[in-house]
Amino acid sequence: LTRTSALLLVGTSSPGQTSRTEVSIQADRFFINDRPTYEGRSYRGMKIEGLLMNSRMVQGIFDDLNPQTRDRWKYPDTGKWDPDRNTREFVAAMPEWRRHGLLSFTINLQGGSPEGYSKEQPWHNSAFDGDGGLRSAYLLRLSRILDRADELGMAPIVGCFYFGQDQRLKDDAALKNAVSNAANWLLDKGFRNILLEISNECDNKGYDHAILRPDRLPELLQLAKSVQRGGRRLLVGASFNGGRIPHPAVAAASDFLLLHGNGVTDPERIAEMVRQARQLPTDRSMPILLNEDDHFDFEKPVNNMLKALEGYASWGHFDPGKGDYSDGYQCPPVNWGINTERKRAFFSLLKEVTGA
Repeated sequence: LTRTSALLLVGTSSPGQTSRTEVSIQADRFFINDRPTYEGRSYRGMKIEGLLMNSRMVQGIFDDLNPQTRDRWKYPDTGKWDPDRNTREFVAAMPEWRRHGLLSFTINLQGGSPEGYSKEQPWHNSAFDGDGGLRSAYLLRLSRILDRADELGMAPIVGCFYFGQDQRLKDDAALKNAVSNAANWLLDKGFRNILLEISNECDNKGYDHAILRPDRLPELLQLAKSVQRGGRRLLVGASFNGGRIPHPAVAAASDFLLLHGNGVTDPERIAEMVRQARQLPTDRSMPILLNEDDHFDFEKPVNNMLKALEGYASWGHFDPGKGDYSDGYQCPPVNWGINTERKRAFFSLLKEVTGA
């Protein structure tokens, strides 16, 4: 991509607010403020420059609007759930993530399973109402996080929909309204540092609405891309189930390719997924980004993270935890610090890889 075309892929500032951090794409590399990420960096002969190392932190704005399940997420010291505390502690932890080389994290407007993996999801966690309107309390929490990311030079992945919560919206019209509202809000706020993930694991059978699945998802990708300010728009994509390769139509409508490593126990499969994704029929090269992988082995010479890097794909840590405020990054109440052996192992390797 040329310099001009790359900048057409990002949001613009609104009057009175200037974004410090701007993310763009040139071919298969990410740039922040016109310079490639991790500029000049390589690790064990692998090119790191241009990648976007990330972690799944989707519950940063979590709440539960179902009074029958809300107490499941209570803090052990207070005996109650507090969504504002959750966001405050998230924001407080962000500088330390950044110091270890983390440039991105995924946060979702409908979160993720607060139990890690769930068959049923009776809780109600959605920044959208039934018609696709945006809930102001969620937006206030999201603003705090995205503003801090902008200050820290980070480029978050903001997800719209999660299976198990998409049924909170009534129909296709509501979903289109939600995408339009989310994109307009991000652009109106002046954020230039955002990647937009329309649906998390769009090929998941748990989605109630067909428009969120691969065959029709390009409709929403194109809708998000059509929302512009001064000729600028958001970078968009959608992720797929663990071990899956993006659907060609979704890939063609995306600005970057999102893979997941859940269920992939052989690191060689990660390398093969990256190779297969790179061979998808699109009219241009684009970055390949894993933004969810629940496999670790960070102390071993071969692991999923290193195999992704070997194929020049960014990698995203997913530590579900158990929801007891001492473990993981997905099950509320979450301790957002680097407070466990697993978290320390990931961030230690991340720091070594990125030269942070």
